Amino acid sequence: MDLEAVRDLRNRLHEQIHRVVVGQNKAVDLMLLALLCRGHVLVHGMPGTAKTLLARCFASSLSLKFQRIQFTPDLMPGDVLGTNLFDFRTNEFTLTRGPIFTELLLADEINRTPPKTQSALLQAMQERLVTIDGTTHDLGTGFMVIATLNPLEQEGTYPLPEAQLDRFLFRINIRYPPREQEREIVERHGFSTGMPDLASFGMEPIADLDAIEACRRVAHEVRVAPEVLDYIVDIVRGTREQPTLHCGASPRAAGMLASAARSLAAIQGRDFVIPDDVKSLTGPTLAHRVVLSPSAEIEGVDEHAALRQVVESVPAPR
Repeated sequence: MDLEAVRDLRNRLHEQIHRVVVGQNKAVDLMLLALLCRGHVLVHGMPGTAKTLLARCFASSLSLKFQRIQFTPDLMPGDVLGTNLFDFRTNEFTLTRGPIFTELLLADEINRTPPKTQSALLQAMQERLVTIDGTTHDLGTGFMVIATLNPLEQEGTYPLPEAQLDRFLFRINIRYPPREQEREIVERHGFSTGMPDLASFGMEPIADLDAIEACRRVAHEVRVAPEVLDYIVDIVRGTREQPTLHCGASPRAAGMLASAARSLAAIQGRDFVIPDDVKSLTGPTLAHRVVLSPSAEIEGVDEHAALRQVVESVPAPR
């Protein structure tokens, strides 16, 4: 196990991204964990908080082929997947591939399109395959979705169904930066209103897909002790018994939490998972998979507060 290589990848990734993006250390780590786990990320935040810029920097730093889809109310599934068009010169149908045929797909404002188009991503996110007119196409091992989500209280948005939310390993909440960071943002990017040219900031690729695959193998070998495994299962089962939650997390969520904890240990240079790894990832992994009870919503309790109650009620192994 080359844990030093995984930790070095994390440090160099932060260095590259921070040449352009101010702050967002936790978001960068969660994106890297999702990539190592072959998972996907849902980024929630107000417009103008660098969600798209962060995804572009992440893809550029890791040499990942990048495509972006702007989700709109009139977007159709064929606009995402592609379609077979008849070529009169050859009398054959030819596949025109959609933007989903890439390695890192940015699904921008995914909740601005109706559920029919949202569901076009389901097979791709779960199986890394797409089926077009009965033919299945492989998207490759590098395929990852980073979807951005604007708050539902804004006009023209559609709630994501539970089956769609469950495809995302993490939900990352991007909040407004502290004043010091916001001033640095203005100082660094206050020369133009457009998307920054990443090359002008000195960004350069630090890894490729082969290096990412090697880091994935290292993370896969990280050990989870039986008592820590019990801890993960008890937390997930505790969400189904928590009074403030109408619907708890599934067994699949427990597996995802264990996988994410392995990757977190790896980027920190450890070959074993500790309870603090599990605690720190409970919110990003489970918050979008649980449903608050009506009484909790009336009292203003959010998913993260409910999950903290669950974690506090489960004894951590020593």
